[in-house]
Amino acid sequence: MKFLATTAIAALMATGAMAQDVTIRLAHLNPEDPFASHSGAMGAVFKSLVESNSNGRIEVQLFPNGQLGKDNEVIEQVRSGLVESTISSSGGMAQHYPLVGVFDIPFAFPNIGVASKVIDTDSSFGEAFVADLEEKTGLEVLGLLDSGGFFAFTDSVRPIASVEDMDGLKIRTMTLPTHEAMISSLGGQPTPLPWAEVYTALQTGVADGQMNPVPIIAFAKFDEVQQYLSITNHLITPYIWTMNAEFLGSLSEEDQYLVKWAADVATDAGRSMSRVIEASEKGLPALAAKMEVNVVTPEEQAKFAEAAQPAVRALIEENYGAEGTAMLEAMLSSIEEEKTDF
Repeated sequence: MKFLATTAIAALMATGAMAQDVTIRLAHLNPEDPFASHSGAMGAVFKSLVESNSNGRIEVQLFPNGQLGKDNEVIEQVRSGLVESTISSSGGMAQHYPLVGVFDIPFAFPNIGVASKVIDTDSSFGEAFVADLEEKTGLEVLGLLDSGGFFAFTDSVRPIASVEDMDGLKIRTMTLPTHEAMISSLGGQPTPLPWAEVYTALQTGVADGQMNPVPIIAFAKFDEVQQYLSITNHLITPYIWTMNAEFLGSLSEEDQYLVKWAADVATDAGRSMSRVIEASEKGLPALAAKMEVNVVTPEEQAKFAEAAQPAVRALIEENYGAEGTAMLEAMLSSIEEEKTDF
């Protein structure tokens, strides 16, 4: 749901001027710099809008860089009320809401335009996905966006230009069974690790490589410990912004409106910042200065899809049953609908 403009917020805030002071602790895994990561941008915009439009009654405290723990741990803190809000990867959310794995069908999204429309709380699929997540976790979803763009592979063994190049590579994945199934189907060795351990694992050879969007590869400085960057565009996964539902419900109606409106604006800012980073010298050009970059051809992409899609689909059907299959089909249908707008 999109929210009204700042003038409407100001009018509503005037009626809630006597409300009690509030602190919102917002955690995420990425750098605080709003020009380095989408969640950094989201945190900065949210803090500015909430604090200024509440005349300082509501304070937003930011905890970036995984300061409060691993992704899944912080989600648990939000569910229990120890922390008010977090912006999470699909890997962290999967341990609380496994159906997030439906996003992991390789090459399902044809381009970033379609992905941006589908991975949104206002899309037909986004509304259904959010409603189900909220019902099963008890969390309130404030924002839904992509994790920074399409995934690419990095590694220190060889360029990945074909499925055959994946053979035997130890690829770090999020703790997602769907990601593990995909890597296995391509001939690699999935190495699930929490985010905080990835750089060291790549540095020491525990993992040969990993997969992430270009902005994340850049701010994580993987170019320091990886030699090759292969542009495959094989996945795009969500980041999900949640808040403790009881906490949100305890706020006045005006403050609830402010929080949701500010989060909506901040989510748009985060989505836009990912595109800016991708297109700027902070993205691919910076990585190309230190890494050998190759782009996988459409013909080879089709072979990747042919090898990996059946394995991931079978895992979704096996692990999540009819419910997972229905969610997957709803997402694929939404993708097809959005394709017609381009």
